[in-house]
Amino acid sequence: MNPTERRALAGLASLYVFRMLGLFMVLPVLSLYGADYQGSTPALLGLALGAYGLSQALLQIPLGVLSDRWGRKPVIFLGLAVFALGSVVAALTDSVYGLIAGRILQGAGAIAAATMALAADLTRDENRGKAMAVIGASIGVAFVLAVVLGPLLAGFGGLSAIFWLTAVLALFGMLLVWRLVPTPQDFQRRAPQKGDFARLLSQGEVWRLVCGVFFLHLLLTMLFVPLPVLLVERLHMASDAHWKLYGPLMLGAFILMLPLMRMAEKRQQVPAAMRLALLGLVFGGVALMTPVHGGWMVACLGLFFLAFNLLEALLPAQLTRIAPAECRGAATGLYATLQFLGAFVGGSLGGVVYGQGGAGAVATLALGVLVLWALAWWQMRGARVTVVGS
Repeated sequence: MNPTERRALAGLASLYVFRMLGLFMVLPVLSLYGADYQGSTPALLGLALGAYGLSQALLQIPLGVLSDRWGRKPVIFLGLAVFALGSVVAALTDSVYGLIAGRILQGAGAIAAATMALAADLTRDENRGKAMAVIGASIGVAFVLAVVLGPLLAGFGGLSAIFWLTAVLALFGMLLVWRLVPTPQDFQRRAPQKGDFARLLSQGEVWRLVCGVFFLHLLLTMLFVPLPVLLVERLHMASDAHWKLYGPLMLGAFILMLPLMRMAEKRQQVPAAMRLALLGLVFGGVALMTPVHGGWMVACLGLFFLAFNLLEALLPAQLTRIAPAECRGAATGLYATLQFLGAFVGGSLGGVVYGQGGAGAVATLALGVLVLWALAWWQMRGARVTVVGS
């Protein structure tokens, strides 16, 4: 990579870390500390956990298309400002409904599509896969930091401390984009060609990737509804000490993920690596919700984190390889839409099911989701999808 590409990638990967850190930090603590909010129930806390995904899902494609017309940076600045406002709303409330409202407003700052498209604009074709893998891996870094910092901050100042830090990080992200990330010099403000996007949507491989990220984030948010409680019950860990488990596990999983990702890219075995990661989610995620204790529970959690990080890095890299440059913002918008829709569905379903049937019911649901994902992955292999109007 040349200096401009390295500078752009460093800035955008850091932006992803700051923004996703704020969203992820609530995962390991919301079901514990959210119980103190007025009107709190397991179902409403699950909704609050995934609520940001609903507004993200609704706005990713529109803002991605808008970034194709107006430019990436204006859309990113707007999204970060809205995200900061939602964080302030969530920090000031003492009601579960105010918490849900703040999370929805956080999600309305839907800049994932514009950010990925800007990274693609600022890198050459031969380096684009590497750039997308780094950005995908930055989400894994954010998750590592979040599961460590979330319990620490919540133990110090409750959920409000997390949301205040999130607002500050959003403002810092705006400064980062302004000062560090270059503006593409040859950017043309025109809408994507309708025929190109329709052809993109007709590819089964595209739908495999976007459905993959949907199921990945559905499982993540669904499993984190009961997981903090299970760590207290089964491992007898105080809620403010969970970072001592999450931190080493996530760091180890991230370190192991990097050579697996490089090997898959170098040997052109990305599909095989994604299938391997899917198996890791099957064994790790479902086993977590069964009555495992001690070392077995820790091992299952580590396997789940490793599989999550690997898929989080590989999926967007594959998508940007097959997306036409003129509709890259729309393509990454579709990807981000399914990503955050999965978070919304997972949090909402997890809260309802856990409230009705406990961790065992969540395990059964997770297994059903994984089977459905595997079937969809197989059926879409090499398929062509008929797109109305193409």
